[in-house]
Amino acid sequence: RYVFRRTGDGIHIIHLGKTWEKVMVAARAIVSIENPADIIVASQRPYGSRAVLKFSQYTGALAMAGRWMPGTLTNQITTKFMEPRLLIVTDPRTDSQAIKEASY
Repeated sequence: RYVFRRTGDGIHIIHLGKTWEKVMVAARAIVSIENPADIIVASQRPYGSRAVLKFSQYTGALAMAGRWMPGTLTNQITTKFMEPRLLIVTDPRTDSQAIKEASY
């Protein structure tokens, strides 16, 4: 859906119109949260951790770069227990533990 076409070399050309629409939907969801401290941005990938830290620095959101501690969103006994209103992840495959916990 988001690939406009594929070149003969195998390079995928992204459809910028559809991508822009989804970026605007995500921006509206982020802006709708009144308190930026209610947003958690998570990334287990090393290339996504810098983006997570920069995003949290400029917006005031909570950064979770590196390993996701299991039970962060579900275990109320731990000291790091949080109940965010919005969870943003960089890669759904590697951050699947955070997504699973947010679904409870």
